Amino acid sequence: QVQLVESGGGLVQAGGSLRLSCAASGRIFSSNIMAWHRQAPGKQRELVASITSDGSTNYADSVKGRFTISRDNAKKTVFLQMNSLKPEDTAVYYCNLAQKLSTWAQYVNYWGQGTQVTVSS
Repeated sequence: QVQLVESGGGLVQAGGSLRLSCAASGRIFSSNIMAWHRQAPGKQRELVASITSDGSTNYADSVKGRFTISRDNAKKTVFLQMNSLKPEDTAVYYCNLAQKLSTWAQYVNYWGQGTQVTVSS
């Protein structure tokens, strides 16, 4: 089993910054994808950013140039640095880890409990 624990959410004014962290534990393989998703009230959950084990990143258009995802493989931790925050970034942010249990298997997804980010105008 895999456990993901997020931290770093909170209330910030527009234009401010926050840094989210997600620590993973349990049966984690060296090859995996870690990501941040978010869900605002009344909206579907959406991918914010992802990073592979070798450091390849992907961002939603809405956060490009403002958010940076990074990871520390030794500590099994992923980070999301969020700058120039906007009220529309307000959401619950979820940490996600995807990995294959064997070469030919499908990806299995694990989720954290979520952390609230609120950006006031």
